[in-house]
Amino acid sequence: MVVSSQVTTTSPTPAYICPFDRTCSYLNQAAGELAMDPNILVILEHPRKVVTVSIPVKLDNGKVQILAGHRVQHCDVLGPYKGGTRYHPTVNLGELSALAMLMTWKCALLGIPYGGAKGGIAIDPAQYSLGELERLTRRYTSELIKDIGPAIDIPAPDIGTSSREMAWMMDTYSMNMGHAVLGVVTGKPLSIGGSKGRDMATGRGVMITVREALLEKGQTLEGVTIAIQGFGKVGGAAAQLLHEAGANIIAVSDAFGGVFADHGLDIPALQSHVNNQKTVVGFPGSDSISNAELLTLPCDVLIPAALEDQITEDNADRIQAKLVAEAANAPITLIADQILERRGITVLPDILANAGGVVVSYLEWVQGQSFLFWDEKRVNREMEKLLRSAYHRVSQHSQQRSVSLRLAAYTLGVGRVAQAIKDRGLYP
Repeated sequence: MVVSSQVTTTSPTPAYICPFDRTCSYLNQAAGELAMDPNILVILEHPRKVVTVSIPVKLDNGKVQILAGHRVQHCDVLGPYKGGTRYHPTVNLGELSALAMLMTWKCALLGIPYGGAKGGIAIDPAQYSLGELERLTRRYTSELIKDIGPAIDIPAPDIGTSSREMAWMMDTYSMNMGHAVLGVVTGKPLSIGGSKGRDMATGRGVMITVREALLEKGQTLEGVTIAIQGFGKVGGAAAQLLHEAGANIIAVSDAFGGVFADHGLDIPALQSHVNNQKTVVGFPGSDSISNAELLTLPCDVLIPAALEDQITEDNADRIQAKLVAEAANAPITLIADQILERRGITVLPDILANAGGVVVSYLEWVQGQSFLFWDEKRVNREMEKLLRSAYHRVSQHSQQRSVSLRLAAYTLGVGRVAQAIKDRGLYP
């Protein structure tokens, strides 16, 4: 593929498959299930637009640094593009293209009128001052001014960004338009058109899908043992909500390490510890554990909520969880996914399990477009309705076709996009 050839990677194993090629592999599996027209498949295999811009930013020391900013727009056949803006050293076009494609299938699966996009800058935001981050964010937005907008492409927060960066993006776009444009980004502060419930949305979506999967097996969340890799915006929120629902969170981790307690962790106390120490490490009454060890703990549910490629062919045969919920994007490699399926371990795929964030982003966009804002109960109710419906469609398709939940989810999402392309036709 053209996009994947732009990525320079060091393969950790000979079997390594880059994120974009892996995503295309899942697309091709779904296309086989659908007996898709090859002419439609070739369209879906390629992003519609890949934008790279030069971002000159004046540093606090007076020097000017040139950064490269990217935005990949995969498919807008169902509506405007939608996707996060990532500030992380690993950002590259292959990764962004894979994540943009995943967002297309995710929105289609949930019945949201968006296409997929993803953007970012390859920086470590911790190495920049607040003023430098604001200047580079505003310049990045200015360079993309013709490629984003409430009817074109709607960015959102992602790894390394937050409501703060979204506020800067919204203000920069609005100043260029001459009036406030609430719908240009989502994940904004409440004061400028953000939605209640947004901060917990992705974690809440993880909780809902895990709950529904367990209910199908005749279980509830009460007493279920859960290990969560990642205690940030997603993993932390999922831990809190699952704990409140009666689950037993036995291990969590972050970039510095992890903590384990077989009797269960006190999540509110752990959150207070993290607020003070900026890490889960050293939490009283727990044992230290590495991120790698956490993944192979005996537990009912494993939730990888950190970065990509955490469960690989090297550790997939040692996963002891009965259910794995992909709170992160693409945390399981292609070969590892096949190993887990052979072993009978149920995987809730990322385009379903972590869709809560884009659902509430959509609800924020709807509220901003109508200038009519809802209370948090309504936001959560609308999100739960969409997620429960999507989960049960996926589960039913999986059972009817005797395929994995992942292939069922991809088949439903990809199928909706393919049908839309067929119905709209190809513009000459």
